[in-house]
Amino acid sequence: MGGNGPGTGRPVGVAVVGFGWMGTVHARAHARVGHHFPGLPVVPRLVAVADDVPGRAEAAAAGYGFATATTDWRAVLADPRVELVSVTAPNWLHREIGVAVAGSGRHLWIEKPVGLTADDARAVAGAAAAAGVQGVVGLSYRNVPAVALAREMVAAGEIGRVTHARVAFLSDYAAAPEGALTWRYERARGGSGVLADLGSHAVDLVRHLLGDEVESVLADTAVFVPLRPRPAGPTSGHALAAGGVPGPVENDDHVAALLRLSSGARVALEASRVAAGEQNAYGFEVHGSAGRLAWDFRRMGELQVSRGPLAQDQPVATVLVGPGAGEYAAFQPGPGNPMGFDDLKVVEARDALLAAATGEPHGATLADAVRAADVLDAIAESAARGERVAVPADRAVPVGGTPDP
Repeated sequence: MGGNGPGTGRPVGVAVVGFGWMGTVHARAHARVGHHFPGLPVVPRLVAVADDVPGRAEAAAAGYGFATATTDWRAVLADPRVELVSVTAPNWLHREIGVAVAGSGRHLWIEKPVGLTADDARAVAGAAAAAGVQGVVGLSYRNVPAVALAREMVAAGEIGRVTHARVAFLSDYAAAPEGALTWRYERARGGSGVLADLGSHAVDLVRHLLGDEVESVLADTAVFVPLRPRPAGPTSGHALAAGGVPGPVENDDHVAALLRLSSGARVALEASRVAAGEQNAYGFEVHGSAGRLAWDFRRMGELQVSRGPLAQDQPVATVLVGPGAGEYAAFQPGPGNPMGFDDLKVVEARDALLAAATGEPHGATLADAVRAADVLDAIAESAARGERVAVPADRAVPVGGTPDP
């Protein structure tokens, strides 16, 4: 069977539900995890793959070494060999599949945003808590070594007290009006649009990087491409469908929000899927009373640092992160050697395997997904009402443990 990395750990049967692009990323991560983290107490075995597009699961089994393939994800949960399930299906299926996986006693590695609403995320977290299983969530950008270094510097007070920050996730994957009207643009299946797709990452970075909770939000959203052509058949990724019958876009292309944090810090958050000329322009600037940190995903191994005794006219240095920052050492021997997006998913695969092996939370948890979803719901409500909205702070998050510090 596939997914066998080096090591002598106990084999853990792995299934992947949904085999679009993200499903392939999960499969590759499982295959590589043993090479980068050879001391794991468990090793993955690719047991089953499920996808409802005809022929896709069979092709995945042939290409990646899954032992079985099916069009029905429920069959995966009837397979006694499966202990850990990667859920990479579309957003509207997250709640149903996530609750079922947890209820069957399997651990799960599930992609963000874990459903369409905070209630969906909370339902999956509750099912996992009731079953005593762990859930790791695909909030990938917190795994970047430069982000890990920035988080340490913020926590250590190296830029003083955080006063304000900007977090932006801009992309042009939907900028073309000929982009196919897939499930991503439907309210019932794609939820809040770019808010769930990219905003979920942005909100998680705010919480993870600054170690702070969002207390209230003031937001505005917009749909800039109101009509898109319907695709003639199954699509993958962000395909074009020029000439198709036009249909309405039901969720947002752009969101801008002003966040107030519990510390008193302010954050300007922006996400767009129609930002022409921007490809994965994801990053942040954090300003403190004694300095500044900045990071751009497109230069993933670099952290911009400004700090020192001067309150103004500070110089800015570019730090090339290396071993000692996050999990960099598992991938490269020294600064300047680039990592890529798939490497971040290998770190998540490691976290999912450790969670399955130990029964303890590792990495981004379902609690993190719930907290982020609470903020996303508040942003959507603020945009609809045209006023500042408080983020609920007293709603229980049912999980079986606490996130890593």
